[in-house]
Amino acid sequence: MSFWFLIMAAALSLLGAFFHGVIGGRLYMQNINSSEMESLTKSLSLVSWHVFTIFLLVSTFTFGYLAYYPEVSSVAYAIIAINLLGAALFIVLGLGNHRVLLKLPGAYLMGGTALLAWLGVG
Repeated sequence: MSFWFLIMAAALSLLGAFFHGVIGGRLYMQNINSSEMESLTKSLSLVSWHVFTIFLLVSTFTFGYLAYYPEVSSVAYAIIAINLLGAALFIVLGLGNHRVLLKLPGAYLMGGTALLAWLGVG
């Protein structure tokens, strides 16, 4: 059963990476490029957007690897913690002055990934 939880965590991260990196990236950059922000701010925004996409890909590969090599499961805890902290950040900021964050999939994607991975290594 642990195998399938890790595979589902990897699949959820991969799905998130695709939508975030490709579809979300296009929409996000259209909005950023049409804004009045300075060029450096736009560039840094693009980098920060895709750092999260890279994180999702690292999660995908880590959980996929762990499904087949469970003897190194201790590496999963750092990725699980990052997912939990990211989900918490979305929720805390969303409950504050940034309510729109609760409508975005970030908290649910990261929380779901952390839960599935934890069930897979637990």
